[in-house]
Amino acid sequence: MSTQITFQDSGRGRPFLLLHGGGGLATMTAFAGLLADRARVLLPTHPGFGGTPKPAELTDVRALAKAYVELLDQLGLTDVTVLGNSFGGWVAAEIALLGSPRVSGAVIVDGIGVVVPEHPLTDVSGFSRTELLAHSYHDPAKAPGSGTGPSPDLRALIGYTGPAMADPTLAGRLSGLTLPVHVIWGESDRIAGPEYGRAYAAAMPASTFTVLPRTGHLPQLETPEELLDALLAVGVR
Repeated sequence: MSTQITFQDSGRGRPFLLLHGGGGLATMTAFAGLLADRARVLLPTHPGFGGTPKPAELTDVRALAKAYVELLDQLGLTDVTVLGNSFGGWVAAEIALLGSPRVSGAVIVDGIGVVVPEHPLTDVSGFSRTELLAHSYHDPAKAPGSGTGPSPDLRALIGYTGPAMADPTLAGRLSGLTLPVHVIWGESDRIAGPEYGRAYAAAMPASTFTVLPRTGHLPQLETPEELLDALLAVGVR
């Protein structure tokens, strides 16, 4: 039986699958609306996030990636660009590795998942909201909403990623990827710094790397127009 995935479907034209990070669906909703003026946008909630059920078979990121490819098969979509931020970037990378003919490209925006010993991910567990915003934004005043610390979906996130939030095999597996991948990074990201992003891009032979100035870990929230421009600059129409 296929995994049931809740998703929003908006816009018309070439399809994009937008994958949110550990902060949940709200971190991607506004950008989905912006992109929907130019394309068809599918915006799912990862099973287990936002109070949605998480089937027992979704034990890791690769299993989640397979569930999304099954969704694309069910919908009969082609020429899909998969775009993911943070944890969603890792899922996008795993989708790219599955080699589905329905997927024509991937965009990894401040993704996690690879292991870069010289530039490790920041451990945000136990951070206050102030600390988390300082690491996530170039300008924390641009952060929406409220809260007291990490996302309430953190348990669901760790259920996929494990406590390290990385896979030591991912970079090596990406070395054989021929699908075009655009890696986009916020210059002021203090959760996964730009050098981590460069290493991510370097693991993939057909990748392009773009740095966004005055931007942290969540470009789709902090500088959405600049993120859209970066997509257009490499021919994502």
